Amino acid sequence: MTNIDWSGVRDRVAALSATPEAKVFGANGHRWLLEPPLEPTELAELEEQLGVRLPDDYRSFLLEVSRGGAGPFYGLFPLRRVDGRWRWEGDGAELTEIGALAEPFPHTGPVNPAADLPEPPDEEDFGTVEEFTAAEDAYWELHDRVAYDPRHTVGTVYLCHLGCAYRQMLVVSGPERGTMWADDSADDGGFSPLAGPHGERIGFARWYLDWLDEATAKAREPVHS
Repeated sequence: MTNIDWSGVRDRVAALSATPEAKVFGANGHRWLLEPPLEPTELAELEEQLGVRLPDDYRSFLLEVSRGGAGPFYGLFPLRRVDGRWRWEGDGAELTEIGALAEPFPHTGPVNPAADLPEPPDEEDFGTVEEFTAAEDAYWELHDRVAYDPRHTVGTVYLCHLGCAYRQMLVVSGPERGTMWADDSADDGGFSPLAGPHGERIGFARWYLDWLDEATAKAREPVHS
């Protein structure tokens, strides 16, 4: 198991609660609040229901820090136990295919499912408004079926949103297990792995701790009147 030092994280986040929310993007959403961590029995029940063991750094975060709350962008989707079943909650958390987390995530590099689609219809190419409207409706139906096909995101857990339907997720099954990916489908950007300055893959712990370091640095910046 990967050893991550999560000591002091809750205290560091609590200290940031005095920071004006406008200084750190998304803080007005999570308000620097961290929910309690999971109990080991809760994590065991969660993973049994999911049919998959979560990546070590994320599961240790769940046990030692929090089940959700303050984090990158508008915060980490929290885990909730509803009617005996665990699930993530938040704007886009429903995109996590709970029943397909054990299926391998199919991608190993950037992919845009909509890249090969033709251009949307042009109204000038149609004789009537009705014909154009029908063609446009058919195009966007095809576009959404291709761009948002859930088969592209099996084996992933959506962890946060950035606003405007941009989201980020953690791969939990397949060759990319343990890496963080961006879902930019809302702007036809497809899916791409998050990477460091040298192109290296980023896992949950680095993703979260980098955010905390950046937020702390922002909090220390002087306020300009």
